[in-house]
Amino acid sequence: MPAQTDRTSLGLKEALTIGLNTAVDLTGRLDGYFRNEAIKILMPDKLKPLVNGLSMIGMRGKVDQFVMTMNRAAEQAAPLARPIFANAIKTFNFNDARGLLAGGDTAITDFFKNKTKDPLALAFRPPVVDAMGQTGATKQFNDLIGRYQKLPFANKDVVNIEDYVVGKALDGLFYMVAQEETKMRKNPAARVTSVLKEVFGRR
Repeated sequence: MPAQTDRTSLGLKEALTIGLNTAVDLTGRLDGYFRNEAIKILMPDKLKPLVNGLSMIGMRGKVDQFVMTMNRAAEQAAPLARPIFANAIKTFNFNDARGLLAGGDTAITDFFKNKTKDPLALAFRPPVVDAMGQTGATKQFNDLIGRYQKLPFANKDVVNIEDYVVGKALDGLFYMVAQEETKMRKNPAARVTSVLKEVFGRR
């Protein structure tokens, strides 16, 4: 039984690794986030008054441009998540591998996300923040906030936009990994290694 449990744990790690690599390939390119409606990074809900206020004075185009730069930053940073995720997967301990294998369509991804999201976000933050600087997202956000706060009805609360983009970029990656897990569970053709065929085939 221990040998089978170890094999199952290995299968879960392979599923996550393949899901991650596919997720990075799909997101870490032009329009990987921006043209994917499931993971596109939109303005924070808290900033809806900003969007409405700037739209009233003819600046909706500036808002749309900022949305694009947030997504460009996520696309630029996504490939840098590969080694961060890979190391976390390698050292991760699945206490109930068999239970996760028998779980829902995204049980493995959801469990891994719940256990690792905070440290992954901490490690992923520097490349996202750097990418936001390179794409001009941070500068554009500060400009939008500055213009908005000059309006007489403006709310003075400010979102930490860097933390927001880090969180949304990470959510997008996990979403794509979960999609790959679902494929492996439902489609035998998606089980591209012998371990995946063995482990998912005996569920």
